[in-house]
Amino acid sequence: MKEIEHSAYLLATLGGNASPSAKDVEKIISTIGADVDDEKVNAVVAALNGKDIDEVIADGFSKLSAAPVASGSSGAAAASGAAAAEEETKEEEEEEESDSDMGFGKY
Repeated sequence: MKEIEHSAYLLATLGGNASPSAKDVEKIISTIGADVDDEKVNAVVAALNGKDIDEVIADGFSKLSAAPVASGSSGAAAASGAAAAEEETKEEEEEEESDSDMGFGKY
């Protein structure tokens, strides 16, 4: 997992520990059998120590909302792709119907 240290820190705060230590985070990581990277754990604890986790999350959401999003042209491409798929399905149904009698309709 890429951000296991952050996840473990958040789990500790959800458990009621407002300011988890590196040992708290390491304990959570070790309970799932993952390898503990002391440098990463210490960096996460140092970066988040003394901060209100709700404010950190809110700040992250505000940064995400400011991020650019894809243009509307991709939606048009998806719609045309769906129309083409629908057209293919109709053609397949017509072929299935014509083959369904397998020549027995002649008698």
